[in-house]
Amino acid sequence: MEAILSAIMNDLLSRALSLVIQRYRRSRAQEAEHGIQRLQRVLLRVDATVEAAEGRHITNQAMLRQLEMLRQGMYGGHYMLDTVKFRGHGGDDEVSGGLPVALPRFSSAKRLPSFTGNSSNESRQNPESPKKLEKMLERLETLMGDMLEFGVFLEGYPRIRRQPYCTYLILGNVMFGRQMEMETVVNFLLRPEAPFGNGGPAVLPIVGVARIGKSTLVEHVCLDERVRSHFSSIVVFTGEDLDAGDLAAFRGSAAIKHQDATAASRGRSLTVIELAGDVDEGAWRRLYHSAASSMGHGSKIVITGRSEKVAALGTTKALRLKALPQEAYWYFFKALAFGSANPDDHPKLASLAMEIAELLDGVFMAGNVVASLMRANQSTEFWLRVLQCLRDYTRKHQAMFGSHPNKLLQQGQSVYPWRMAGTHDVVTTFCKIYQKPSAQDDVPEVTVQDILSGRSTRQGNFSAVAWVSTVPPYYTFLASCVSQTVRCSAATKKRPRHARA
Repeated sequence: MEAILSAIMNDLLSRALSLVIQRYRRSRAQEAEHGIQRLQRVLLRVDATVEAAEGRHITNQAMLRQLEMLRQGMYGGHYMLDTVKFRGHGGDDEVSGGLPVALPRFSSAKRLPSFTGNSSNESRQNPESPKKLEKMLERLETLMGDMLEFGVFLEGYPRIRRQPYCTYLILGNVMFGRQMEMETVVNFLLRPEAPFGNGGPAVLPIVGVARIGKSTLVEHVCLDERVRSHFSSIVVFTGEDLDAGDLAAFRGSAAIKHQDATAASRGRSLTVIELAGDVDEGAWRRLYHSAASSMGHGSKIVITGRSEKVAALGTTKALRLKALPQEAYWYFFKALAFGSANPDDHPKLASLAMEIAELLDGVFMAGNVVASLMRANQSTEFWLRVLQCLRDYTRKHQAMFGSHPNKLLQQGQSVYPWRMAGTHDVVTTFCKIYQKPSAQDDVPEVTVQDILSGRSTRQGNFSAVAWVSTVPPYYTFLASCVSQTVRCSAATKKRPRHARA
């Protein structure tokens, strides 16, 4: 009798515990779902506010800083939302073929799981994930609560006559992620100030690694109507280094962006000097003195370069361009990879795309090259193959050279590109990346996408089109390539140990 009562009590206790656990799991799933819905609602408000603000000519620096905070919150919120929705969808093994999955760099290296109530997902859940979601919600809701006056003041600024750029179809056709930097440069150019020191023009240095967006930023500034109406002429000089003695010696590389002799700003000019090489301080002093004697009162100089020495040439604090944070880069890359398709309809592809975006290390050109491959073939198998190739490519260069291959290219070093198909005895090397105006006719037929996909079998020395920019200044970026066949010889086969000594 006691044994029967004990069995009954154990059964009742087991059922009670099971019921409590099930209710707890449902409660957590409901709380997580409620948090996701709250995040979606607040992101709608943030998106609408950012879009409205970017349609206005804002000149107040405090409001521009508030707008930048909104942008960063928008990128971070969407990254959080996509991480929750897509990471681990269908199980890591199903999406990534059993390979180790790269972890997102959002606040920490831990992945945020999908809150679906599925036991297989729950077994891998990070207990910190709900806290991160709640923290992001608090941040965005507080941010929007502090923007009430921002929306009121926004109505006092004139509208910009252009289409909004925050749609998937045209995001790749605008300068992305540099709005704050552009307003900083424009504010410097339009700011009335006394001549610097000996009466020379004020100088703003812009410093950044190769292909970080310096020329694109300057070109957009030169096209801005506020700048064009402020200066009677805008001239851009390009060169490897400052080996010229005065502005007259630079005339051969000059490009006149704007000229209006009848403007009220007659005599006030803007000079842009773009340097690809190093800076000689003596040459700069001679050049600056030449500019001071030939440029009118109120003129300005913008100098761009890769060397930190450029920062010391300014009369104001240098503007340093850095790679986009991962959250903003994902917002950009997702639009390029999916095009007009909706990532919510393809969660497995979105999960792969998040891992691919992280491997690209925030580089614009690499994002455009890889996204064009992915957009042309939106299948899980193809995107998985891209991810595997990128992993091997990155690991190989980090093991051989101790650096990410994109950084090696920015430093002018050679890399060995990955191939999705083709023979293993063909070795291709990207020696350097260079640019030329897109208007030129002698553009190679071979593209970097052809090499990566294995469609190109070209041998020897040649150039391949990496990316044709769709934003001003419309450069065509090319890769200088060397491709050759490496055949195994008898000498390379395994030999006795005494012969290899």
